[in-house]
Amino acid sequence: QVQLVESGGGLVQAGGSLRLSCAASGPTFNLYPMGWFRQAPGKEREFVAAIGWNGGRTYGADFVKGRFTISRDNAKNTVYLQMNNLKPEDTAVYYCAARAVRFSGANVDTRNYDIWGQGTQVTVSS
Repeated sequence: QVQLVESGGGLVQAGGSLRLSCAASGPTFNLYPMGWFRQAPGKEREFVAAIGWNGGRTYGADFVKGRFTISRDNAKNTVYLQMNNLKPEDTAVYYCAARAVRFSGANVDTRNYDIWGQGTQVTVSS
């Protein structure tokens, strides 16, 4: 069973950058597509970015265009979310997730993800 641990969150000023990491344990991580999601207080969890099992294709929500980049290093069992030009509205708990379907492509639907990390807080001050 894959387990996921996020890190890299924190407090940053508007316009700043953070890189989130999601470290995975388990023998099959490299075979699963991965995604980043976020949840702000009082709001539903929403899709941020996704990447296929081999990193060949990625998707991002409209609000991250030109600012956030998802990547993965299967040799390190890690998925990253590089976040640039952060805005106060990016403040949320960020979660990484794995879809336990081997050799599957990137997926944007929260309901299709089976394994979730505990989340990391990102706070952007104005």
